[in-house]
Amino acid sequence: MDIRAILAGLAFALMWSSAFTSARIIVADATPLAALTLRYLISGLLGVAIARMLGQTWHLTRAQWRATIIFGVLQNAVYLGLNFVAMQTIEASVAAIIASTMPLLVALAGWVFLQEGLKPLSIAGLVAGVIGVGLIMGARITGGVDLFGLMLCGIGVIALTIATLSVRGATSGGNYLMIVGLQMLVGCIALAIATALFETPAFTPSWPLAAAFAYTTLVPGLAATFVWFWLVNRIGATRAATFHFLNPFFGVAIAALLLGESLGARDVLGVAIITLGILAVQLSRQSKG
Repeated sequence: MDIRAILAGLAFALMWSSAFTSARIIVADATPLAALTLRYLISGLLGVAIARMLGQTWHLTRAQWRATIIFGVLQNAVYLGLNFVAMQTIEASVAAIIASTMPLLVALAGWVFLQEGLKPLSIAGLVAGVIGVGLIMGARITGGVDLFGLMLCGIGVIALTIATLSVRGATSGGNYLMIVGLQMLVGCIALAIATALFETPAFTPSWPLAAAFAYTTLVPGLAATFVWFWLVNRIGATRAATFHFLNPFFGVAIAALLLGESLGARDVLGVAIITLGILAVQLSRQSKG
């Protein structure tokens, strides 16, 4: 893995993890589904426009269209939509920790449903992930965390896991930025329907809302997704996924730094265990490849 790939992986992990904090700021002054719909409309149009300027085409292969639609609906609409709704009542660090278990769930689902073998290191990583999540959630539940918000985050990460398994290897062939932009617009359409059905849009203008909205639209929304596609096509999905082990640490640290969310000893221990579990699973998969 070359230095450019390493730096890109670190940048992706940092941008991805910061999205939970910016989302928490947004939903304090805006209804979640409407805000996310607007975010995807802007970032999607920007992505498509920049892709066209770079000479990329929206005449995608069948596999690319399949990946675009699946990711647009499951990742952008279901996963992020449910997380935005949940973060009206739960902390950004909790949402980040639950979302960070996606690589563990991908490995588990691959073993259960796709008959993919698991090495001892992967099994140890999965066990560690369960223990880490149990430590953190046990403390949060006894501390009065909103269980409905917790459930929404859980459903969201399952949707993200299904999307990840469904589109393995389906994004090769170039046009990465165009694919990113079109995914955003697919998510925008799905979320617009959800907004019309379940929400009365409302915004309370404020500088924190404006800053967080601009940041989440351009950085986690557009830049992080493009970096991820670039990274996957440079070093492969398995190696790229190794950088997910940084997400629990980054997500909790950013929320604590910018939002003042408290961290107990069990939280720190749980994050450390989850981080090691994700790293173990990804290193095991990498050695397999």
